[in-house]
Amino acid sequence: MTVDAVITGSHVILQNGMIDKNIVIDEGKIVALTNDIPQCDVKIKGDGLVSLPGAIDPHVHYGVYSPIDEAAITESKVAAIGGVTTMMRMLRLSGSYKRNLESQLFASSKAHYVDYSIHASILHKNQIDEMEFCKSKGINSFKIYMNLGDEIGHVYMDMQPGEKSLREEKVEMTKEMIEKIIAKASSLNCTVLIHAEDYQICSCGIKTAKEKKMDGLAAWSQSRPVESEVKSIKTASEIARKYGCSIYFVHIGSKAAIDAISQEKKNGTKIHIETCPHYLTLSHESQQGYLAKVMPPIRSSQDIEYVWREIQNSRIDSIGTDHVANRLKLKVGGETIWDALAGFPGIGTMMPILLSEGVNKGKINLQQLSNMTSLNTARIFGMYPKKGIIQKGSDADVVLVDLKKEAKVSAQTLDGFSDYNVYEGWNLKGWPVKTMVRGNIVAEDFKMIEKPGYGKFVSRPVLS
Repeated sequence: MTVDAVITGSHVILQNGMIDKNIVIDEGKIVALTNDIPQCDVKIKGDGLVSLPGAIDPHVHYGVYSPIDEAAITESKVAAIGGVTTMMRMLRLSGSYKRNLESQLFASSKAHYVDYSIHASILHKNQIDEMEFCKSKGINSFKIYMNLGDEIGHVYMDMQPGEKSLREEKVEMTKEMIEKIIAKASSLNCTVLIHAEDYQICSCGIKTAKEKKMDGLAAWSQSRPVESEVKSIKTASEIARKYGCSIYFVHIGSKAAIDAISQEKKNGTKIHIETCPHYLTLSHESQQGYLAKVMPPIRSSQDIEYVWREIQNSRIDSIGTDHVANRLKLKVGGETIWDALAGFPGIGTMMPILLSEGVNKGKINLQQLSNMTSLNTARIFGMYPKKGIIQKGSDADVVLVDLKKEAKVSAQTLDGFSDYNVYEGWNLKGWPVKTMVRGNIVAEDFKMIEKPGYGKFVSRPVLS
């Protein structure tokens, strides 16, 4: 019998440690881990490399500043180059999911290089009744934006396929709506993702900062204080506890937020925590200009150290990028921090940042990296054991990384929709050199091998 491919000679990161075995792949699946080299169509030399489960980015925004039929091509390309084999889109649809979801799924099916899944944002009351419909389409997670309301309730929605103009809408995320969404999700046995910032505190803080003519990333952080996160964390946790719902706090990057979540866990709430690479590397003290404007804001260098410690102690479940595919002209179109867009690209640099600043600097080991970027995410969102692990029967989503490879971050090299990168010029040590999705190499050394449309929708929960 001839199998499709064998990865030879690499250090393989498994669920419980590292082994030196050959990975045998056939029909898109891992069929064996062995010392032998069976007859194969393709032999992939992994000598000196590490084989990791393909990264799953649970937090990606694309299809907002360019339509999904274009954005899926550009952003899944960057994902593949960066070692991400499954990307999870934060979908924000106007109006009805029953009317508008199918066109998004169809356009997506023709445009991705890597596999993908969806979280459905619930932004209007009528969408609550459509959550069951979304689940029937393979979407088992829903997003709540507690930061939207009052004077800061404006948000850009996802474009319809083929559109070119931005879609801005007003959203008022009341406590009543939050409770109804969480109650419905609990009845469907679905997870709720929470953007935890209290819009009333933030609205007041922004107004005060503008009146004082404050500017810069420190002013942005001060205007959206950690107290706004803590208040929202407590509110969402109390409601989730009432209904027995599992919740997932996205982009957590401050000591105060982590401590508040720890307390709510002790109170009995089922909670998962996600952080992002920028909360591990960027502070408002160290960054100039407005490129690193994001919600919640990057915090202090002390907060960075605290988040690393929580990762080392296995109290952070996952890492997502909160990737936003926008352009520099839109990002910093005005003269102050208040005019700049929040969010920046990050899906192409997640793995290199964690390899360079984490593994190679001794802050985390490869097992922790694998757990946070793949295994835990797959488990939380119903993709395990098809995704998230290198073992017999799982999809052959494998990223070969070279821990010694050094390269400078370049938006031009990553070649996505965004023409800038917050890490531009950073020299990082440790890069993906081959990215495999379901047994095929889709990207190698910053070049694409597969074609758009190879990536498949991951309906959740998956049946192994």
